[in-house]
Amino acid sequence: MSAPSMPGELANASTADGAVADGSAKVPDGPGTTSEPRAARGRVVALLVSGGRVGLLAVLLAVLVVVSFGLGRFSLSPETVVKILAHEIAAIGPKIGGQERAVVMNIRLPRILAALLVGAALASSGAAYQTMFRNPLVSPEVLGVAAGAGFGASVSILIGLPTAALQTISFGCGLLAAVLAVSIARLVGRGSLIILVLGGVIIGAMFNALISSAQYFANPETTLPEITFWLFGNLGRASMHSLLVPSIIIGVCLVVLYTVRWPLTVLATGDDEARSLGVNRTRIWAVTITASTLMTATAVSVAGIIGWVGLVVPHLARFAAGPSFNRMLPVTTLLGAGYLLAVDDVARTATELDLPLGILTALIGAPFFVALLARAGRQWL
Repeated sequence: MSAPSMPGELANASTADGAVADGSAKVPDGPGTTSEPRAARGRVVALLVSGGRVGLLAVLLAVLVVVSFGLGRFSLSPETVVKILAHEIAAIGPKIGGQERAVVMNIRLPRILAALLVGAALASSGAAYQTMFRNPLVSPEVLGVAAGAGFGASVSILIGLPTAALQTISFGCGLLAAVLAVSIARLVGRGSLIILVLGGVIIGAMFNALISSAQYFANPETTLPEITFWLFGNLGRASMHSLLVPSIIIGVCLVVLYTVRWPLTVLATGDDEARSLGVNRTRIWAVTITASTLMTATAVSVAGIIGWVGLVVPHLARFAAGPSFNRMLPVTTLLGAGYLLAVDDVARTATELDLPLGILTALIGAPFFVALLARAGRQWL
């Protein structure tokens, strides 16, 4: 259909949608056209929205941290908590000593830091794995790391090793599990992601059998309850000294994930697109697997096996920030830290007992994940 005739010089002008009035094809906008400022404005708006979202989550997380310091059998007001932290961290305000300071600095501070570190590590590694495997049902346990670390901790408890040795052996066995899974993928499937997942299932099953063996030979009155309680997930062992190395490992790995978030986002769109943009798939996969595995092994060595955090939280981040890994990673990190901290608050205040975190995350995560699946329908599968 021909365009309506217009008088004079307007007869051959472009229409509002960019099509040429005489019916010819639209000419792409070149440099200096109005599309460039419009695109730039769109990028600025998107950046502001993303930054505002992350800033809001950071503020909410800070509020949750202050509230968490006050929860427990020995309750503290937020004002008291802020005064103690301000004096101890920045030497601001009067010194508050005695039992209140001891509770904040020696008991609750290590546990809160552990919850933040472990939650951020599990959620971020889960998001990275889901993006890399292009599978929303993947979790940090996909390579058998959690089972390997759990076996290392079980053996350490069985022979009576101290906490530092337990964390070291647990961390090493978690890395061993990942190395074995990757080796299976290279030998059998030439690096195929599907074979890598299957290798992780095999290694995870093997280490779970070894965990059961350790429990079978454990003393039912002493070491068996300790092994079982550790495997359920708990932050009660955390201390400032024991968190020093894990905090460094998790911090460095998070920085590494942030440096590869752009190419990993491109890889999620497809291999052809990534290849055309010069993304080295093998290198990005290796970096992602290494960083995520180190974080998962570290988290398990600190807190035991805590499931569902790395599976559910990335989906919450997608609803908040969209599917782009570049945008969802900061949201995932903050949500993961806040989620596990909130669960730990419930674990230590709901009853007189210190409830295992793994039980609570499963009770919360399983029905919540069913609700997410029902809402999303078939678009994830």
